[in-house]
Amino acid sequence: MSPSSATNATLRPELALARETGARLIAGVDEVGRGALAGPVTVGVVVIDLDALPAEVIAAETGVWPVLDGVRDSKLLSPGMRKSWHPSICEQAQAYSVQHSAAELIDAAGISAAMGAAGRAGLAEVTERLGRPPDVVLLDGIHNWLQAPEVPVRTMAKADTLALSVACASVLAKVERDGLMEDLAAAHPEFGWESNKGYGSAQHREAICQLGPTAYHRQSWSLVKPALPGL
Repeated sequence: MSPSSATNATLRPELALARETGARLIAGVDEVGRGALAGPVTVGVVVIDLDALPAEVIAAETGVWPVLDGVRDSKLLSPGMRKSWHPSICEQAQAYSVQHSAAELIDAAGISAAMGAAGRAGLAEVTERLGRPPDVVLLDGIHNWLQAPEVPVRTMAKADTLALSVACASVLAKVERDGLMEDLAAAHPEFGWESNKGYGSAQHREAICQLGPTAYHRQSWSLVKPALPGL
């Protein structure tokens, strides 16, 4: 095990869930972009088939899967490392999906509903690829924003840092959303999306003040911080 593996995600949560429920196809789900001012909220879904893993991985108390040892929550990886892990995650996953909900839906329905819509679309895609739904979903956080009645959902605080399937979902979602924002930045260079990815940096907020929001901004949000009284 590498010296940094204490911070790497492992299969311990998935294996514990399998022992408790008998689940074998476990879908890790995580979102990216919840707090951004512009761009979509993006949800990744990564399905791991425990029956397809090497016996030594299932038997190991560490929960380490060597081919993905080093995957972490996307926030803990550099952009280069996220891109480096992306193809391996796609290759090792039994099925995967990344789906987006645009700013227009976030404004109309709210962030939780938009996250749920993207997550359910992702579950529908992996279900089609697998030929059946996953046995259970492991969802990052303590609130079940996914609201997917066809699949049991287990929430888990800090699942993106602990559970490998969820960390993998986080990486796929982050890489795809970042790429989308970099593409949009070419048409709207004044907002700095290639660096801030739609989050509320000082440059981004100043550009909104000067130019107003675009169709990609969440216009129901507080895009500009109000001035303090007397200033």
